[in-house]
Amino acid sequence: MTHTIDATDKVLGRLASEVAALLNAKDNVNFVKNRVADVTVKVVNASKIKVTGNKMKESVHKSYSGYPGGLKQMPLRYVVEKKGYGELLTHAVRGMLPKNKLQDIRLKNLIIEE
Repeated sequence: MTHTIDATDKVLGRLASEVAALLNAKDNVNFVKNRVADVTVKVVNASKIKVTGNKMKESVHKSYSGYPGGLKQMPLRYVVEKKGYGELLTHAVRGMLPKNKLQDIRLKNLIIEE
């Protein structure tokens, strides 16, 4: 099953929670906790996402390499310049999915078009 979401003028967090709910597929009749549902979520116009307030300057995107001293922190505007709005959406959705072995598999079913 494929869901297509138009991200034009949608707020980042609300869009991410909608995408995470679809990827979990808990509304599906055949929902099973230990399996990834056959659901694909496609987000179009990701570059038109609204980021409200001063989040572009003040909010920090963190990535950790796994090595000592490997924590990188960047304001959201640098992340957008470097990797695009798709990275912001992916990071937000990853934080909303369950932290288990199926998280990465579910994220592969997320397709983002700028």
